[in-house]
Amino acid sequence: MSTLHDLPGARRFDVETPDGVRLAAVEAGRADGPTVVLVHGYPDTKEIWGDVAARLADRFRIVAYDVRGAGESSRPDATSAYVLQRLADDFEDVLDAVAPEGTVHLVGHDWGSVQAWEFVTTPRIAGRIASFTTISGPSLDHLALVTREGLAKPTPKRLSRNLEQMFRSWYVYALHVPVAPELAWRGILGKHWPAMMRRNEKTLGAPEPSLPEDAAFGAKLYRANVRHRMAAPRRDATTDIPVQLVVPDRDKFLAKRLYDELDRFAPNLTRRQVSGGHWVPRTRPDLLARWIAEFVDRVDGDPAGRGAAPLPATVAVAKGRRARRAAAYRSRFAGQLAVVTGAGSGIGRATALSLAEAGARLVLVDRDAATAGRTADLCEVLGAAGAHPEAVDVSDADAMAQLAEKVRAVHGVPDLVVNNAGIGIAGSFLDTTPEEWKRTLDVNLWGVIHGCRLFGAMMAERGQGGHIVNTASAAAFQPSKSLPAYSTSKAAVLMLSECLRAEFAAYGIGVTAICPGFVATGITGATRFAGTSAEQERSLREKTTKAYQRRGYPPEKVADAILRAVAENTAVQPVTPEAHAARAASRFTPRVLRALARVDLPK
Repeated sequence: MSTLHDLPGARRFDVETPDGVRLAAVEAGRADGPTVVLVHGYPDTKEIWGDVAARLADRFRIVAYDVRGAGESSRPDATSAYVLQRLADDFEDVLDAVAPEGTVHLVGHDWGSVQAWEFVTTPRIAGRIASFTTISGPSLDHLALVTREGLAKPTPKRLSRNLEQMFRSWYVYALHVPVAPELAWRGILGKHWPAMMRRNEKTLGAPEPSLPEDAAFGAKLYRANVRHRMAAPRRDATTDIPVQLVVPDRDKFLAKRLYDELDRFAPNLTRRQVSGGHWVPRTRPDLLARWIAEFVDRVDGDPAGRGAAPLPATVAVAKGRRARRAAAYRSRFAGQLAVVTGAGSGIGRATALSLAEAGARLVLVDRDAATAGRTADLCEVLGAAGAHPEAVDVSDADAMAQLAEKVRAVHGVPDLVVNNAGIGIAGSFLDTTPEEWKRTLDVNLWGVIHGCRLFGAMMAERGQGGHIVNTASAAAFQPSKSLPAYSTSKAAVLMLSECLRAEFAAYGIGVTAICPGFVATGITGATRFAGTSAEQERSLREKTTKAYQRRGYPPEKVADAILRAVAENTAVQPVTPEAHAARAASRFTPRVLRALARVDLPK
């Protein structure tokens, strides 16, 4: 874990406030770059930004400070010293010290973001802020207004949202209890907090030694502000500053739906979703730093520093189900690095194109270099943040190892891997030769194993989570005397995915098995029919392809299911009605499946 004091050009300094509080601050990075001010939350210090700042320091001037009551800053005893208006004054004092004339880009996490909403909605300060990136910290004014409206004009959606957040806010009520929180933080809670963070949030590094006192004094933030703002919110707490909202999908303290109406208060809004828990500055610093840099670059491209057009993620909101889904995917995948195998055609190509529309960076793998290249060209047209074709046979362990190292060296550790490459084979067990069995398992199973092992190890080592998707099949649920090799390979992929999901959960890595049914792809045109002559095989391929085409289920629907499953961290995702039916039958009526297994496929 990086520390702010170790960054290039790091300089520690103090800011004295008119009410006698000393704020400890650090300036680092590129002196002539845009200024990015990082504000920490509770019960953290400025050091939570160490890894993010290290990734920004080569291009930006970084400023971070300990808010009053935390870290190396002074700790006023009076609860009234922690009201949001005082915290806004502190921020203005920091601005006077580091940017007396220019504007800054503001980033806040947790209570740092709660404070920052005060800054960007206070006119005298807002004019000095060029952009605001908010992470896991709502405006108390917005929260109060939305909650009130949910009670005054209740709908099932509003009521469920309010109820969900009420339960997630249990800690807020606990921190209002007199004396008890301070005793807990200075005692057993402060002692066990590091272990709790490692177990529940998978955070990197240890908290600061000042944690017990930081947490004890920080409780005053809640007592000084929450009840007052919830009772008397500011109705004019709006801003036209470009706002980037980063929503962790596994935040235990804040519901994702809490921000659904945020564009009412911040119309120039870009929403992004990150796979992770509450403390993403520690667990996802690579992605967070990239998003901050991209957002600053976009805002600085507007000469006025204001009014830049929202990214497509925001423009698409409230224009129908498809548009809302596209916006959700862009907020989840924009800027992330995805590796897709079998990307030259079918489900792999459709998935790559959907990720391209969502703004992902792509490495597109196929044994056919030409088809991989064509997919890359299409992805560039559709808005990918980069698309790079690679010609690799996934069954070749050495080639896959070389691919993995090249991806890490050139592009970085993937955030998403889609192990999709596969081949088809039909024919009875006795007609299928050992060579055909080996080829089927080498591609359909070992190709998945190679992708999971190589890229999964990188994700685990990085410690910032990720997601792996393995393409199985409805055949994984449905035995068939006509598909023993294919069904066995896909059933193995399904079980492998379930096993890896259990193991990789410790690293914050999700694993999904996708199980399509009859989908109109090119796999039928290359399917091997064991025990047949060349002429018979050609005829069977033509008939099977026509049958799949008549079925008419497009690979684009499978791609949509893949993106949705990743966004929702689904374990097993059947696709097509027959896949859902086969999975249900495998659970509740297995005898029916065994009877169907004896039926010959049409020839």
